[in-house]
Amino acid sequence: MTSHEQLQKTFELIKLERQADLDYYRQKVLLRSIHERTKEGTTWYPLRFNRDYIGTGERLIIEVERTNNLEQPHAFQSGKSVSVFSNASGKPEKEHVNGVVNYVRDNIMSITLNSDDLPDWLEDGLLGVDVMFDEMSYREMEFALKEVMKAEDNRVAVLREILLGEEASLRLKAESEKHNVEKEKSKDENIAEVPAVASLLNVSQQDALTKVLETADVAFIHGPPGTGKTTTIVQAIIATVKAEKQVLVCAPSNAAVDLLADKLSEQGMNVLRIGHPARVTEQSLSKTMDARIASHSNYPELREIRKRMEQLRGQAHKFKRNFGFHEREQRKLLKQEVKILKGDADMLEFYIINDLLQNSDVICSTLVGSSHPTLRGKRFKTVFIDEAGQALEPACWIPILRSERIIFAGDHLQLPPTIKSNEAARLGLSKTLFEKGIEKHPNQSSMLQVQYRMHEDIMKFSSKYFYNDELVAHDSVKKELLRPNQPPVEYIDTAGAGYIEGQDKETLSRFNHEEAQMLIRQVEKLVEEIGVEEWLQQRITMAIITPYRAQVDYILKLAEASPVIEPLHGLISINTVDAFQGQERDVIAISFVRSNDKGEVGFLNDIRRTNVAMTRAKKKLIMIGDSATLGAHPFYLELIDYVQQKEFYKSVFELMSGD
Repeated sequence: MTSHEQLQKTFELIKLERQADLDYYRQKVLLRSIHERTKEGTTWYPLRFNRDYIGTGERLIIEVERTNNLEQPHAFQSGKSVSVFSNASGKPEKEHVNGVVNYVRDNIMSITLNSDDLPDWLEDGLLGVDVMFDEMSYREMEFALKEVMKAEDNRVAVLREILLGEEASLRLKAESEKHNVEKEKSKDENIAEVPAVASLLNVSQQDALTKVLETADVAFIHGPPGTGKTTTIVQAIIATVKAEKQVLVCAPSNAAVDLLADKLSEQGMNVLRIGHPARVTEQSLSKTMDARIASHSNYPELREIRKRMEQLRGQAHKFKRNFGFHEREQRKLLKQEVKILKGDADMLEFYIINDLLQNSDVICSTLVGSSHPTLRGKRFKTVFIDEAGQALEPACWIPILRSERIIFAGDHLQLPPTIKSNEAARLGLSKTLFEKGIEKHPNQSSMLQVQYRMHEDIMKFSSKYFYNDELVAHDSVKKELLRPNQPPVEYIDTAGAGYIEGQDKETLSRFNHEEAQMLIRQVEKLVEEIGVEEWLQQRITMAIITPYRAQVDYILKLAEASPVIEPLHGLISINTVDAFQGQERDVIAISFVRSNDKGEVGFLNDIRRTNVAMTRAKKKLIMIGDSATLGAHPFYLELIDYVQQKEFYKSVFELMSGD
C-alpha cells in the first residue's frame, strides 16, 4: 500500500475505535439509569459538597465525597473528564458543569471546574458526577491524519514517505545529505560533548545517543525491560538542546510525560509542561503553564487587572435586583470597562506565555496535548516520542506535524496501545508507527542491551525469545537473589490437578479459584520462610499479577483474608498485567488462569503481555499455570522447556504432598 492508502486505512480504523469507545460510553453512562451507573462505578451519586478553593493557575477546584456504595469499584481517575450535576431542581434537564478530576482518594474526589464561577446550585444538594466521553482526542487525531495525507512538498510529506512510503530509503538518503550540510558544524560540536556523559551511559546507550545526534530524519531507541531507556532519552534530549536550543518531548500518557519532565528538571533543564494541571503529578505542577504564569515577574500586574474586573463584575451584578433606566446605563458602562480590562489582561497573558515558550529548553506534553492552542504555529527541529510502543499511530502524527525530525523511544515487544475495538485492533490499529518504522529502517534503530533490573535467570528466557539473546545482566543485579540458594524462578504446573477455569457471567472475565488458592499458599510460604518482621524491615516489594480482572478480584479477597499476607499489604500489590508496565518489584507472582480441554489460551495469546509480566521481577519470579493448556501455544511450550532445563519446574502434586 502507498503511504496515502495506509493513512486512509488508519483514518477508517480510528473512526471504528471512536465508535467503539462512544458505544461503550453510551451503554455504560448515557443509556443507564442513575442507579445502574452508580452500581457500575461510572457515576458517584449522591455526593456531599465539602469545599471549594482556588488551585494552580487560579483555577476553581471543588472537593466532593460520595455517601453510599463506598466499596464500589469505579471508573474515576486523575485526568478524566467529568460532568458535575444536580438533580435538586426536579427538571428533566439537570444543572451541570464540566471539569477534570485532580485526584481520587478513597471516597473523596477533587475536580477542577471548567468555569470561572461556582454554580449557584452546588449548595442545593442531590449532587452527582458522571464520567464523560473524550471527544477532543479523536478530533485531534483525525485532523492530524488529514493534514499528513494532504501534505505536499514540505517536511511533513518527507517524513510521511520515510515512515510509510515505498521509496523511503532513497528519500531518506537524499534528505539526509541536504540536511546534514546545514547541520554539520553543530553536530560535530555536539558529538564532542558525548564523552562528558560517557560515564553515565554504557556502550549500547552511547551508540543510541550517537545515532540520535547523527540522524537528520528518524531514529529509534529500542529499550527492552530494565535497560535504562529513560536515562538514555534524557541524555539524548540534553545533547539535542545544546545543538538546537529547544525540543518538544511527548508520550502517550500523562504519567510518562511527567516522569521525563521531572528527570529533565533534575538535570537542570528549563522544562515547560503543557497540559491541564489536574492531569499532572504534584511533582510536575510547578512546571505547568499555569504555575509558570503565576510565578512570572509580570503576573502581579495581570492579577491586579483581573481583581479589578471581578470588582466591576460584582458591581454590575448587584443591579439585577433593583433595575431601572439609570441602573441599566450604569451596568452598561461597567460591562464596557470590564471588556477593556479583559483586552488588557489577554494581551499581557499572551506576552507572558510567549516569553515562557521562548525561554524553555524543553516543552513537554502528551501526544494529543501537543495540539494545545499555546503551541499553535510553533515548529520544532526535533520531537522525542517516548513510550512509542504504546502510542496510537494517529496520536503520533500530532506532534510530527510541527517537527523537522523524530526520535522514537520504546519497546514494541511489551504492551501495545489500549484499543477498545477488537476489529480495529485486528485490522492493524494496534501496530504502532514505532513498530512500522523499526521494520522499515532497522539500521536507524539502536537496541539497549545491558539491563539493570533482573537476575540473569529471570532475564534469560525473555532475552532469548524476544531480543535475539542480546540482553546482558549488569553485574549489580545478575546474581541478586531474595535469599541465598533460593531459586530465582519457580514454575508450578497444575496440569492434571483439575484446576479448571471459570467465567464471570456479567463481565465475561476468567478466573481459576484453585490456582489462585495454590498461588496464595506459595506466597504465604515464601513470606514465612523470610519472616514477616524481616520482610517489613527489608521492605521487600511484591506484585501478584494476572491477565484477568475476575482473577484479580478473587486474589484480592484471599490476600485480605490471609493472616500472613495482610500485615504486608503496603508492600504487596495485586493487579492486572497492564497496570504494571514500566514498574518493578523484588518478587513477581503470576497466575496464568487458563485451564481447559481445548487448549485455548485466549488473552494470553498476546505474548507481549506475558513478557511484561515476567520482566517486572528483580530477584524472584513465581509462575503458576496448566502446561497442558498453555503448551498448545509455541511460546508457552518454549517457556516450559526453559524452566525444565534450568530445574525451576515443579508439579503441583509435589507441593500438595509437601503440604
